[in-house]
Amino acid sequence: MKISQLYDLNYTLAREYLKKFEYPWEALGGIKDFITEIGSSLDENYIAVSENVWVHKTAKVAPTAYLGAPCIVCENAEVRHCAFVRGSAVIGKGCVVGNSTELKNVILFDGVQVPHYNYVGDSILGHKSHLGAGAITSNVKSDKSNVVIKGERPLNTGLKKVGAMVGDFVEVGCNSVLNPGTVIGKNTQVYPLSRVRGVIPADSIYKGEGNIVAKK
Repeated sequence: MKISQLYDLNYTLAREYLKKFEYPWEALGGIKDFITEIGSSLDENYIAVSENVWVHKTAKVAPTAYLGAPCIVCENAEVRHCAFVRGSAVIGKGCVVGNSTELKNVILFDGVQVPHYNYVGDSILGHKSHLGAGAITSNVKSDKSNVVIKGERPLNTGLKKVGAMVGDFVEVGCNSVLNPGTVIGKNTQVYPLSRVRGVIPADSIYKGEGNIVAKK
């Protein structure tokens, strides 16, 4: 569940920021301030397209996409038609943010793909992770209580909004729902139409609740 177990920090603009924390959800509360602080120090390849919104010269942003502040769109990223970036978003190098995808208070490591009808809120997605069409991160419990990470021992985050902490190279199948506080280890595959909750081990295949197998 620790940042060091889930992510290779060499693949994100937020490397130094994330190094301050042990668990990834601890970083959620400061993403907005981090972006605002670092934005003015970005190199000349980043253009301030509006107040506190910086886009790399090589990034492709559709004219119909919305980029809310603060936001950073990194090198060679693509933000497609009608994407809705509500703000507090770091979109890493080579990321794809697809049509009608919504982002809010997130860090997308380099190479992340959320290409079709995805909602990603209060979440951190690792290097080259991918959400299939319609897969979403649910970030608020129905009773609005604090989100608890359900691993070997429950960890109360103290936060009412926590989405998913998705490790490097994770594949999430189409139309899956990652419940609040879901943590998925590196190199894990989640079957389509899954309802995921708790901590899913690295290098595994999530076939359904209670049916998780190690990759061979």
